[in-house]
Amino acid sequence: MKRLHTYLWMLLAMLPFILLRDFMPNHELRYLSIVDEALRDGTFFTFTLDGQPYADKPPFYFWLLMLSKWLTGGYPMWLLSLFSLLPGLVTVYVMDRWAGLEADERLRSTGRWMMLTCGLFLGLMLYLRMDMLMCMFIVLSLHTFYRLWSGHSVHPGRDRWLFPFYVFMALFSKGPVGILVPLLGTTVFLIAKRDLRSFGRYWGWRTWSVLLGGCVLWFGSVFLEGDTAYLDNLLFHQTVDRAVSSFHHQHPFYYYFGTVWYSLAPWSLLVVGVFLTALCRRWVKTDLQQFFFIIAGTTFVMLSCISSKIQIYLLPAFPFFVYGALLFLPRCERSRWTKVAVVLPAVVFVAALPVLLVLAQREKTAFLGSAWLLACAGILAATGLISLYLQARRNSVQPSIRTLAIGLLLGLFIGGWDMPELNKQIGYGHVCEKGMELARECGSGELYTWKLGRTEGIEKYLGHKPPEMSPDEAKATGKHGFVYLTRTKLADELAAAFPGATIYEVGKYAAIVVK
Repeated sequence: MKRLHTYLWMLLAMLPFILLRDFMPNHELRYLSIVDEALRDGTFFTFTLDGQPYADKPPFYFWLLMLSKWLTGGYPMWLLSLFSLLPGLVTVYVMDRWAGLEADERLRSTGRWMMLTCGLFLGLMLYLRMDMLMCMFIVLSLHTFYRLWSGHSVHPGRDRWLFPFYVFMALFSKGPVGILVPLLGTTVFLIAKRDLRSFGRYWGWRTWSVLLGGCVLWFGSVFLEGDTAYLDNLLFHQTVDRAVSSFHHQHPFYYYFGTVWYSLAPWSLLVVGVFLTALCRRWVKTDLQQFFFIIAGTTFVMLSCISSKIQIYLLPAFPFFVYGALLFLPRCERSRWTKVAVVLPAVVFVAALPVLLVLAQREKTAFLGSAWLLACAGILAATGLISLYLQARRNSVQPSIRTLAIGLLLGLFIGGWDMPELNKQIGYGHVCEKGMELARECGSGELYTWKLGRTEGIEKYLGHKPPEMSPDEAKATGKHGFVYLTRTKLADELAAAFPGATIYEVGKYAAIVVK
């Protein structure tokens, strides 16, 4: 019942975001545009974006978006959000049950709250991407492997088939990382346990038959539906080229050494500190502890060696970092540095309210002064103070951790109801609505964009994709009586090119009437 309470609390905290949030231009609208093109062209394995081949991602996540369109006739945010939120909850549920082999209920409760409020993990449970799906299948595959290896499997015959199925679904959700993490992690673990001779029991004919059979069906369908150029792009350009000398998101080896700090926030100091302490003091003894540490370490090193890097790619390692550190938290929680690692987030929470009050006085961030966001900051400040009080009164840091986590989710629930205003800062919905209104008033109904950013999927709001047109091009054609959509910071520059133009600011974006 306590575990169910935690997950229900998480769902409640996400409710306003699920119901009210607009789509973000960078990836979310792009994915909707890709799916619309696939449905229009009648393709299910090969995809295009603005008519150009898009082989970056496997089809499974796009199929879920297609299912949404088929069931509802559109893309309701509440349904699409579940494709990230539910895999995140399943991941935490599996890790919680798994940690129960060594952790008591009190420690497991702390782990659930930490994992659910871990910066990037929490964010990706809201964001519409396929990464959380891949993370869930990776965790399921590794959990199944560990059950088989340790002899804890109740149905070993079933699990021997589930293991390759989960690995394939991780591959089918995001790409090669889905198979590399389980393969490298389990191999290193077997070497560490001096049990490499059993490799074939887990990566034998059954596993490779499922993986190769699934890939043959997938790639064969791609070939029949597309051509050899698309298949070459999928198999080599998006895998080998990204890994060796990436054409996209190329960063040095040490990239994740910097990003991990804010990716694991507000628990980064605690998790990294306990993790390194356990390694340096050679506390890692049991099979479960070794497995968690090896998976976290091999995933981190492997992804650091791959040329293409962004913070999100490290997601599969986060559950093992958090729960690996959690297993040793009782041995560390009375130490001074552990208390400092929890005090610092509490101090940041306390500072949330005065910082927000200062930002609300500035013109560019005045939107942060809404009653909902001030109430959110007030809750964070209050829970920060309570956490500091608990730290002073008790030797254990776990009550403080749970207090901060609950406060963070409660603050998100309250602040989330300001999404209708915050949407003006993150999405195109409001500025498109204003642009259409102004275009109708102009009589021509013409809309154009200029340096708006990514416009794939903007037809969701407008019914069509307005063309990009520079001020010089507009002057050359002698156009007038139309509306520009652009960024607010560029509005004055654009309006200066057209005497008498009127600017209508809509948060981060602006609609400009050229008369």
